[in-house]
Amino acid sequence: MTPWLHVIGIGEDGWDGLAPATQAILEAAEVVVGGDRHHGLAPHLTARRMHWPSPFRAMVDEIGALRGTLTCVLVTGDPLWFSAGAFFAKAFDADELVYHPCLSAFQWAAARMRWSLADLDAITVHGRPSQQAIPHFFPGARLLLLTQDGSTPATIAAHLRDNGYGDSRMTVLGALGGPDESRRDGLARDWSGDSPDFHVLAIEVVAQEDARPLPRWGLPDDAFHHDGKMTKRELRVLTLAALAPRRGQRLWDIGCGCGSVAIEWLRADRDMEATGLEPDADRRAMAASNAQILGTPRLRLSDVSAPEGLAGLPTPDAVFIGGGLSVATAEIALAALPRHGRLVANAVTLESEAILTQLHQRHGGSLIRVAVQRAEAIGRLHGWRPAMPVTQWSLMK
Repeated sequence: MTPWLHVIGIGEDGWDGLAPATQAILEAAEVVVGGDRHHGLAPHLTARRMHWPSPFRAMVDEIGALRGTLTCVLVTGDPLWFSAGAFFAKAFDADELVYHPCLSAFQWAAARMRWSLADLDAITVHGRPSQQAIPHFFPGARLLLLTQDGSTPATIAAHLRDNGYGDSRMTVLGALGGPDESRRDGLARDWSGDSPDFHVLAIEVVAQEDARPLPRWGLPDDAFHHDGKMTKRELRVLTLAALAPRRGQRLWDIGCGCGSVAIEWLRADRDMEATGLEPDADRRAMAASNAQILGTPRLRLSDVSAPEGLAGLPTPDAVFIGGGLSVATAEIALAALPRHGRLVANAVTLESEAILTQLHQRHGGSLIRVAVQRAEAIGRLHGWRPAMPVTQWSLMK
């Protein structure tokens, strides 16, 4: 098939910033699709104009009806870097598409800040909860954020202050590369007011004395609100290692409790998904609060028990059974996993340990027993206080 759909990145420098070959494609186009701002950057084109529909996903049907017509879609920056290009890649066949990148907002921002793109985190909170930036906060980090609107810098500043990073340096870079380019510098501790809606936020994270830098995973137990019944840090690290999170994968956390394992999973990489099954309302509330505070607002919590609550859930890449263990639950979870999916189950009681022994005999995998002792004060001295041993069964399908 001859490509008929061209997705063209355009910046604040408009028509003059496009390559001559891209300009020629636009001038030959029969239909040009874009937002008001994009059309304003190329006002002289004579093609039929279409505006992005609402909701955005309706664009698939509207543009699909143009198949065979030379169509150009104007998007911001590099179409395949936090822009709309991935949307079209999922909706249309590869041989129908041609992408025309221009400098992205991240590239402009790095140049203005004189920062190396290889040495920073480029993330987005556009159309996503702002709390997703929190796991990226650590002393010395340099961040570039695509934002939602002019109110986002004040929101991010509040997250920085709440986590002990109020001395962080923030820069709002508006309309990068265009005639109305602007810059505002300040500190998170006293940031206020709105910014231009179209901007990139640059942050150099600076820790105050009272800051408590947290790892991406392997969080201390007291980072969570909990009722004492949770997967403790040492075992949680082993659990996450066996679950082996990979970017964009999905976890079922059965018996989610305060959410510690699911939250660690979500913090491990970008675009992770997790569904926590927890029938206890108080624990669901703790998990929801922990998810917000620790920067994983995408945790989905479900008021169901296993195995009944597993029906209809999206296919997981990994399953953790921390509560409600039964042979039926494990068998259903194992059946739901695709090839190379991982299943991990922890047991404390003799009865649940017997279930894991049975499952290990039936399916193989790894069976380990973990005993942890912590040094605690005994009067003026110290001694070892053992925690209850935990048996863990894990396997890759």
